[in-house]
Amino acid sequence: MENWIKVFESPQQIRAEIVKGVLEENDIPAVVLSKKETAYQFLGVYEVHVSKENLMKATNLIQNEISF
Repeated sequence: MENWIKVFESPQQIRAEIVKGVLEENDIPAVVLSKKETAYQFLGVYEVHVSKENLMKATNLIQNEISF
């Protein structure tokens, strides 16, 4: 994961999964990482990560194509 970087985070898993889906539809591999506290599921966030070479394309897609 050293060549991967966070491009999105949300306390709601569904939003992270939507972002991941949009990125993958545009041929950008992405993963969702849960940063939730295991004892307290209401604390923490879900992060979407992409490889560093896809950072600019992913960021542009997220900013211009996705709205919640």
